[in-house]
Amino acid sequence: MTSLVPVPLIGKATLPVLFSDEVLQRFLDAAAIEYAFITPEEPRPCFAVLLGTFADDALIVSDLAFGRNARVTDPSAREEFATTIVPKFGSAYENSVRAWWLDPADLLGITREADARGLDVLGSVHLHPDWHRLGPECERGRPLSERPTPMDAYVFRSAGWPLNVVCYLERQHGEFYYSLAAWNGDCESLPLRVGMVTA
Repeated sequence: MTSLVPVPLIGKATLPVLFSDEVLQRFLDAAAIEYAFITPEEPRPCFAVLLGTFADDALIVSDLAFGRNARVTDPSAREEFATTIVPKFGSAYENSVRAWWLDPADLLGITREADARGLDVLGSVHLHPDWHRLGPECERGRPLSERPTPMDAYVFRSAGWPLNVVCYLERQHGEFYYSLAAWNGDCESLPLRVGMVTA
């Protein structure tokens, strides 16, 4: 969640997303590090801002930027969770590690740097781990996936960004596996294509 004015969605709401394979790998590497520290008490989120360009026929993701989670340090974040999010989405969100609130100072810095490089802030990407396996017993019947949760849908609409990517990551048989999906600010699915490495 952020405190910036939303990017207008007009004309961008259904464009396909062209996602750099290098950028995706950078996010997956960061997500795998956070995943390694997940415990039943600590979901360990991973979140990044997606940067790129608005083309006439696509949203082109060419970079990303990580920022700090201000979930427990920003007064606006604490109030939003206490008065809206926990009552609406449940006591699981009382856990101060669950969910992400991008530090407004970091977002401002990311936006300024992107602007200096001729890039646009397109939206965000965040991790959904196999919390139904890693989390507490009460989570066993609620598997996550690359689909938005009700809380995600609330955040997507509140942020107003035209692109919101959810990355589901799980560990099976000693290997990581992931799935990826893109959503607009109204929580509608967007076509997502990941670039391929060429020799």
